[in-house]
Amino acid sequence: MDKRRKHNLWIAIILMAAVLLVGFLLFFLVKYIPEQRKQAQQQEQIRQYYENKYVQYAEENQAFADYAVDVAFLGDSLTDGYDLEKYYPQFVTANRGIGGETTIGLESRMELSAYALKPKVVVMLIGGNNLDTMFENYESILKGLQQNLPDTKVILLSLTAMGRDWAHKNHLAAYNNVKIKALAEEYGFYYIDIFTPLLDPVTDEIRVEYTTDGAHLTHEGYVVLTEAITPVLQQLLDAQ
Repeated sequence: MDKRRKHNLWIAIILMAAVLLVGFLLFFLVKYIPEQRKQAQQQEQIRQYYENKYVQYAEENQAFADYAVDVAFLGDSLTDGYDLEKYYPQFVTANRGIGGETTIGLESRMELSAYALKPKVVVMLIGGNNLDTMFENYESILKGLQQNLPDTKVILLSLTAMGRDWAHKNHLAAYNNVKIKALAEEYGFYYIDIFTPLLDPVTDEIRVEYTTDGAHLTHEGYVVLTEAITPVLQQLLDAQ
């Protein structure tokens, strides 16, 4: 190959590399940077959401200081979306649910969410967002409740049945519920199964009328929860 042809070949290679580099840079600018910006905005929204919840809880704790709280509900989005005043008008309630919460997040905020309130009863539904790792610290939450709220009755709710994109998690949720029940018995806490009444035995998923998307609950779904929880709450509060 003569020098001229070699020279032209190298120019072609350099031009091709330049085109590829420019294409990569354009992809990075058009695709990656906006995606990174979107993720950063979402993280900031989540941080602000949590911060607002903490401010709300602190304000509520001051307001509750003058009278006793009957029930504090702890959990994730299932609790966060639970209109307690609507479903439990007969009780003084505090909603301490945060959407997207895990057992790790809940444990880190127990002082603000529960201990400072000193409720007569705590109802806890947590673990749906970290099914695989929830027992890494689930029991430490129970120990914290036992140590910091020795006079408070504790109700542990089972995980709920799920459907659609989450249906494949039902087997693990049912398995984890066995552990939750065993821990409730070990700590002298109360256990309520909400998995079974939500489940459609034909499809082995949550009944369609009980869920908005397979994971979260409709009004009818919350009615099922309320009907399961209320008798136990009434019994515990009447005994005090």
